[in-house]
Amino acid sequence: MADDKTKSDFRDRDRISGDEDYEVEHFAQKVGLTPQQVRELIKKHGNDRETLEREAKAFGRR
Repeated sequence: MADDKTKSDFRDRDRISGDEDYEVEHFAQKVGLTPQQVRELIKKHGNDRETLEREAKAFGRR
């Protein structure tokens, strides 16, 4: 089920939903990875935004 973008609050701003293509694509563009790489990071490290940003930086250095 898609997010209702008319109802927004700050409850999940610190998470990235791997089920929502637009969230994955936006984050991938932000950190310079492909959406598939972001999904792999979510599977491995969970969906916490801070953790994913840290791991994306490390992933990019490989």
